[in-house]
Amino acid sequence: MLQLANILSFIRQTFNQPEDFIPLHAPVFSGNEKRYLEECIDSTYVSSVGLFVDKFEVEIAKITGASKAVVCVNGTNALHMALLLCGVKPGEEVVTQPLTFIATANAISYCQARPIFIDVDKITLGLSPDVLADFLRNNTEQKSDGCYNKKTRKRISACIPMHTFGHPCRIDEIVEVCKVHNISVIEDAAESMGSYYKNQHTGTFGDIGVLSFNGNKIITTGGGGMLLFKDEKKAERAKHLTTQAKIPHVWDFRHDEIGYNYRMPNINAALGLAQLERLDHFIGAKRKLALNYEVFFAKLNIPFFKEPPFARSNYWLNAIFLDNRDERDEFLEYTNHEGVMTRPAWELMNRLSMFRDSQHSELCNSEWIADRLVNIPSSVIF
Repeated sequence: MLQLANILSFIRQTFNQPEDFIPLHAPVFSGNEKRYLEECIDSTYVSSVGLFVDKFEVEIAKITGASKAVVCVNGTNALHMALLLCGVKPGEEVVTQPLTFIATANAISYCQARPIFIDVDKITLGLSPDVLADFLRNNTEQKSDGCYNKKTRKRISACIPMHTFGHPCRIDEIVEVCKVHNISVIEDAAESMGSYYKNQHTGTFGDIGVLSFNGNKIITTGGGGMLLFKDEKKAERAKHLTTQAKIPHVWDFRHDEIGYNYRMPNINAALGLAQLERLDHFIGAKRKLALNYEVFFAKLNIPFFKEPPFARSNYWLNAIFLDNRDERDEFLEYTNHEGVMTRPAWELMNRLSMFRDSQHSELCNSEWIADRLVNIPSSVIF
């Protein structure tokens, strides 16, 4: 208990909150947020059409290096749209990792497809290209129209690796494995805005990348997402589908296929644009916090998760590893009872009732991580 008390004291000192509640990750509005929101309100264009939407897309593309970026109302919708654009059809299968937020698996289900869960690497917390390669080599066969699962006879049409807690996975190797097997890659970069792998921004390695701007992300639009594209024609199609597939016209309302109301409102984009101006500051502050945590926990012989090799992480959520599940639960109970928010990793997707019957590889690393990992307060500190 003395060690827990020391940890609690360090966190409170770090955030300069001797008594008040400390959240896991709170947004910071210290720039042009109010000014841009007022401009948006004064313009009366607060819905899905407006200059802030256009500028937010342009700036995100510029920062990430994507050829084109298309906003969505949230990251889950963006994942769904990415799967549709990659041609995922009902009855097909999509490879992903079990250590992820439910949105990843839900988006697959929206397409009436089924997930296959592949283990993660301990060093990245993301999908393991080695396990993926072994699984595909031993369990699939190539046909003229793609990669097929020998067990289920279903086509495996896409793969969704995730950059967990903002830390890049070995995405280049995953892309190469999938290329050999004719499988599209959709990067779930929801948590990794501002993170780089081998000097390239996450979300730009695969066929399509997805960002999230939920209220707890490193920059927020309140709720929002973004699609990142290499192929500008795919981006144009995404814009069309996410705006109800309306044929552009000054006054006539005609639609040429089933579309989706996945448009980000201009007022949300105004907030995001102001947040984006502070991204470098936010990342600098978060990396400084991570270094302070690393030094502190090293003195206690508690492993702190550091950015993987060849990566520059945004350290969206900091994480430590405890010895076992009982110690993890004791830590969670104590800190949350004392007003410092901590949380475990998500319940593994294959353990949820909706996905319990899904095929998966051996999940030794995912299970080890899920039993031991704890996220600790990670808000930006000025």
